[in-house]
Amino acid sequence: MSGGRLTGRLAGHLTGRLVLPVVLSATFAQLLNVTVAQVAAPAIQAGLGAGPGAVQLVLAGYTLTYACLLIPAARLGDRYGYRRLFVVGTVVFAAGSVAEACAPDALSLITARLVQGAGSGLVAPQVLSLIQATTPATHRPRALGLYGATMAVASLAGPLIGGLVLSADLFGLGWRPVLLLTVPVALASLAGATALPRTRGADGLRVDKPGALLVTVGAGALVLPLALGREAGWPWWTWTCFAVAVAALGHFVRSLPHRPDPLIHPSVLRDRSARRGTLLVFVFNTGVPSFTYLLFLHLQSAVGYSALAAALTSAPFAAAAVAGSRAAPALTRRYGPRVLTVTSLALAGMCLTLAPLIASATDHQTTLPLLPLLPVLAVGGAAFGAFTASVFTLVLAGVHGPAAGSVSGLLPTAQQLGGSIGVTAAGLAYYAPAADAATAFRHAMLYQVATFTITALISLRLRDGPG
Repeated sequence: MSGGRLTGRLAGHLTGRLVLPVVLSATFAQLLNVTVAQVAAPAIQAGLGAGPGAVQLVLAGYTLTYACLLIPAARLGDRYGYRRLFVVGTVVFAAGSVAEACAPDALSLITARLVQGAGSGLVAPQVLSLIQATTPATHRPRALGLYGATMAVASLAGPLIGGLVLSADLFGLGWRPVLLLTVPVALASLAGATALPRTRGADGLRVDKPGALLVTVGAGALVLPLALGREAGWPWWTWTCFAVAVAALGHFVRSLPHRPDPLIHPSVLRDRSARRGTLLVFVFNTGVPSFTYLLFLHLQSAVGYSALAAALTSAPFAAAAVAGSRAAPALTRRYGPRVLTVTSLALAGMCLTLAPLIASATDHQTTLPLLPLLPVLAVGGAAFGAFTASVFTLVLAGVHGPAAGSVSGLLPTAQQLGGSIGVTAAGLAYYAPAADAATAFRHAMLYQVATFTITALISLRLRDGPG
């Protein structure tokens, strides 16, 4: 074998091994962005003089544009190439991060978060497509397990790093450096993008522009009044938005079979496993990340913890999530969809137990009892990690035929849209009329218990098999 050919093969082998770290670094940045914003939310609210609704839009706006672009971006990746969309999306994400840190007011910050979410929405489908294209079938379960573990690690790193940066108050800039934390990771992803394969786009493939517009308008019209309606007193425009959301999303579903290149294959509507799996992912994510948002919000605003102290208190949850995600492949092989039922109920139990523990400390203005908190949060974190790392594999295993391709793009959309709606709905529960802060926290935890219990019930139906 010639030296040149050997060198070329070695270079190709090295490039192939770099694909997973590069795409997972992008996933890490996207999830880190969610958790650092959550821990910084009280500081942002105080620094900009923003109301609770505006802060919820700061959090939900990112996941909203993220969710709305996932399915169109998957089609754009097929049309123009995964690497090209990965690079464009990462540039938009990094630019949005810088704009956030420089935002002079709440409106500018929300706008920058929308831009940043759009960048994430362009990148995320390319990550899954590149894993599928470059990873042999025998190694894909491991790659998807690492994908889940990356999300768990980001959940751990975000609050801790964000809390440290907030406590340090770098250059007297308060919360602004926290929102720049994702920029170095995004730049590293861009530098590594040269290792990604150049995929050729499908010249004849068209993007369903009317469908993309309907999904975007419908989702936006749903989240906006949920975030701002309570603070504004539910004026007429909030109910108009709800009506627009129902009309837009309803028309999108009804017109799927009649459009030449629909964003979602119409067979998804007929496949029970696809419908149940998508609903399962959506409902679960209305409880996550709203749980961590509520926990950070209450520990800082009602208990009086600093951002760092709040992050350290929640660290057992995120640390155990890493262990849960690592155990997920073995648990899935042995127990199948029962893993989803058990982990959902474990999360509901965690919230039921946390409610009196934290509310009691709030009532009496005493230090939180850390010793009983640690195992409760650890069990919940392990359940979260196991669920997140196994749900996509279990749902996709029950979907066959043309619906499978659409569901692989629909699940991340349900994940992000559920997170966006969940943050606003959880905020409504927390800020509902209550006698005191402790009662408000109990209300919020009841919302979480309901969400995870419904998730467990849906997962029982998932075991019925495809329809």
